[in-house]
Amino acid sequence: MNNRLLIALPLAAVLSLPVVAQTTSSTQSAAASTENATGKAPLAPPSREGFWGRINPFARKNYVKRQTEPIRDRVNELDELTSANSKSIKDTDQRAQAGIKLASDKANEADQHAIDAGNKATAAQQSAQQVTTRVQTVETVVSNIDQYKASNQTEIRFRPGQTVLSKNAKDAIDQMATAVKGQRGYIFEVQGFSSGKGQAAITTSQKMAESVVRYLVLTHEIPVYRIYLVGMGNAPTATDDTAKTKHVSGGRVEISLLKNDLEQLASTSTGDQAQQPK
Repeated sequence: MNNRLLIALPLAAVLSLPVVAQTTSSTQSAAASTENATGKAPLAPPSREGFWGRINPFARKNYVKRQTEPIRDRVNELDELTSANSKSIKDTDQRAQAGIKLASDKANEADQHAIDAGNKATAAQQSAQQVTTRVQTVETVVSNIDQYKASNQTEIRFRPGQTVLSKNAKDAIDQMATAVKGQRGYIFEVQGFSSGKGQAAITTSQKMAESVVRYLVLTHEIPVYRIYLVGMGNAPTATDDTAKTKHVSGGRVEISLLKNDLEQLASTSTGDQAQQPK
């Protein structure tokens, strides 16, 4: 009897070790925080079953399944939670990228508006400068509209008693008339001079000047209002070399081309229209 008691006591001590370990583990798990990734309480250790407790070298398939099923469920929940967190992070990143792109597009649009405004301001300033320049030009032209300046001059000689234009005379007139074709702001001044005295000289000089005017009007279609004619007779004229005057010998006609600033105004207007932005 005493021998059996001695054998039973050590065996009981060995068998009680898993129970003590299980109790200690349960106490530590209960003391730990109950919060985890899934929001559920930690898994409780399985209760002792049979003679072997949790360590059963002869465990069957159903026993193993019962022991691992809670762990498998928690692993699946953790995978789902990880997937949800990854999706949330991806969505947050996409929204952040979309916000950054929207802000960048708005900034670029604002920059473009600023550039357009600057270009319009520059164009307005240029237009204002062109208007100012044109106004100044118009004022100058208006003030000098009746101020004609000699541009070209030629002299045509006639034989005594003759009023018909020679070929050389026509060539000289052609050269002057061609230069003003299509222009504005010019006049022809035609003065006839003739030898002789009194009214006879005036009449002869008038006829010679009229032959020049007739050629300008009929051949070159110069408007009559752009031609001023006068018969000077035997009036004295200033010589080119001295300030003294002399009377003409024979017949001649002086043709002077006079211009004002009206043509300059037309050229400026055409240039301004060409420079305007389309």
